[in-house]
Amino acid sequence: MKPYLEHVNITTTSIDELVIFLQTAVPEWKVRNGPEHSEKNCRWLHMGSQESYIAIEERGGPDESPHQTYFHPGLNHYGIVVENVSTLMERMVDAGYKEGAHVLEHPFRKRCYFFDHDGNEWEFVEYLSDNPSEINDYSDIP
Repeated sequence: MKPYLEHVNITTTSIDELVIFLQTAVPEWKVRNGPEHSEKNCRWLHMGSQESYIAIEERGGPDESPHQTYFHPGLNHYGIVVENVSTLMERMVDAGYKEGAHVLEHPFRKRCYFFDHDGNEWEFVEYLSDNPSEINDYSDIP
C-alpha cells in the first residue's frame, strides 16, 4: 500500500461550530463517529470521508491560540481538494465566513481560503488537470 495522510487531529473551542463550517465547505463529508466524551474528559469526533478524516477535540482551553500562522513554527493552514471552488465560495460567503486570499488565475487549479470560528485558515483547491506536472506547477508563486 502506498503511504497517504489518513487524518489530522485538531483542537477547537466548539465542535458544533467547526462541524457546521466543514459541512458548509464540503457537504459530502460526514461525522464518522462522536461526539463522545473520552477518558481525557473532552468531546471529540471524526469527520470526513471513508478514506481520510479530521479528528476534532473540544477542550476547555483558552479561546485564542498564541500561535501566529506563517510566523511561529506549527500549522499554517489545512488544504482540502474540492470539486468546485466557485460553488464552495458562494456557500461560505452566504454563511458569513471570513474570506482569505483567492487564487483563481492559475491554468491548472483554483484556490480560495476561509477562516473558521477559531481563526484557523482553510485552503480549498480545485484541480483543473489530472497531469501531476501541471497541478504541481508553482511557477506563479514569487
